[in-house]
Amino acid sequence: MYVCSCFGITEEQVRQHAAAGACTPRQIASASKAGTDCGSCVRRIQGILGRGECPRGAAPGRGGATLVTRAAQAGAAAPAGIAVAAEPAAAAHAA
Repeated sequence: MYVCSCFGITEEQVRQHAAAGACTPRQIASASKAGTDCGSCVRRIQGILGRGECPRGAAPGRGGATLVTRAAQAGAAAPAGIAVAAEPAAAAHAA
């Protein structure tokens, strides 16, 4: 079944990209272009990916990077449900 009719990407292709390490719709888009035109398939891609094995904030090939927002850099509290960390350089200076 087609997930992305703009680029002809099937559910099976999305699953193959996920098995190869794509954990987010953005990573699926990088691998296949799905979700980059009209965007109507993004929620379907999210549904296929579900709650995969990739930890929140980590991406393959990025060393498990944690999201660092500008607000976190300024010392503001993070929105509920968002994990943030100080920049590595800032953490090193604090030690």
